[in-house]
Amino acid sequence: MTTDLLFDDSTLPPNHRSGFVAVVGRPNVGKSTLTNHYLGQKIAIVSPKPQTTRNQLLGILTLDRAQIVFVDTPGIHKPHHKFGEYLVEEAVRAIPDADAILWLADGSEAPTGEDKLALEAIQSQKNRPPVLLALNKIDLLSREDVLLRLAQFTESFQPDLTIPISATRGDNREELLEHIINILPLGPRYFPEDQVTDQQTRFIAAELIREAALQTLRQEVPHALAVLVEEFKERSDSLIYIAARIFVERESQKGIVIGKGGLALKKIGQLARPQIEELAGAKVFLELRVKVRPKWRKKKEELKRLGYSVGD
Repeated sequence: MTTDLLFDDSTLPPNHRSGFVAVVGRPNVGKSTLTNHYLGQKIAIVSPKPQTTRNQLLGILTLDRAQIVFVDTPGIHKPHHKFGEYLVEEAVRAIPDADAILWLADGSEAPTGEDKLALEAIQSQKNRPPVLLALNKIDLLSREDVLLRLAQFTESFQPDLTIPISATRGDNREELLEHIINILPLGPRYFPEDQVTDQQTRFIAAELIREAALQTLRQEVPHALAVLVEEFKERSDSLIYIAARIFVERESQKGIVIGKGGLALKKIGQLARPQIEELAGAKVFLELRVKVRPKWRKKKEELKRLGYSVGD
């Protein structure tokens, strides 16, 4: 990956390393959790539900001796509609231009068909960069099971590095980071040292609202739900007005999102608002509305309208 803007500081050490790391894997293996831990703040939303991440997100970690740009991607899976195709395209698109691939797998389960799809996406690259396999969630396993999983995941493919980790508890997390730094090429900084992501506050606010909805709603709604911030206005130095629309595919889903007496929608707002305020550094007046857009996940024009750029 490249960027037009390089921050070449003459004070950087001569062995300064930098580069883009594509974080790939099947859904719900902890890619966003790991990225957030490395950055020390939330730029990617997380939930136990698959396909929570829907866009490529850049997480920029700047250290004295390195700048690592993590490209957090949607989970690779077998798509069942246009939106699923978009998610897989977003993930695969991050691989060819990366300086390293961090393949994250869930060690608490044996390899699945979706793990195989993720591996196939990695192997399909002609001139692929180094691949680091991080076997996540080892806090749920015995030592014997960890060794078994490592053998299962490397049976048909030998990464440049294999390491068991726990993204949440921290096992081998810093060791993995050291390996990532050492595998990156020598180079300058691509971003200012105080920049943590390439995403605007408006986008992250929409994602935090969607995360709150995932935490609040039933299993059948989340995949059919999208959030669009329609207004984002600073009304004073200490107050931001945000109007966001939550889109679903059916009237029955709209009723679930709103809830009896509006309680579900109110809870979504109560969960999202403090996090948006922390992000924006100001008080937030958050107005949420719900609208039905039938079968939006299957329609290319609807996907583009909601900010998901799909190919022809």
